[in-house]
Amino acid sequence: MMGTEGHFFGGGFMWLFWILLIIAIVFIFQNVAKGNSSSANESPLEILKKRYARGEIDEEEYERRRNELENR
Repeated sequence: MMGTEGHFFGGGFMWLFWILLIIAIVFIFQNVAKGNSSSANESPLEILKKRYARGEIDEEEYERRRNELENR
């Protein structure tokens, strides 16, 4: 009796675990690929605006870089 239940929980759930793991890995790679392609389509000014909105740069740095981009 114990052997049958032990085999099901060990074998059946291991297959389920590996299938879910593969699905998760594929999902992660798809999201990473989407993130890289969307930033490739953005203009430098859009990227600068997002960096300022996230707080990565201050207003002075934003204005300086924006002026540089607009004067090109």
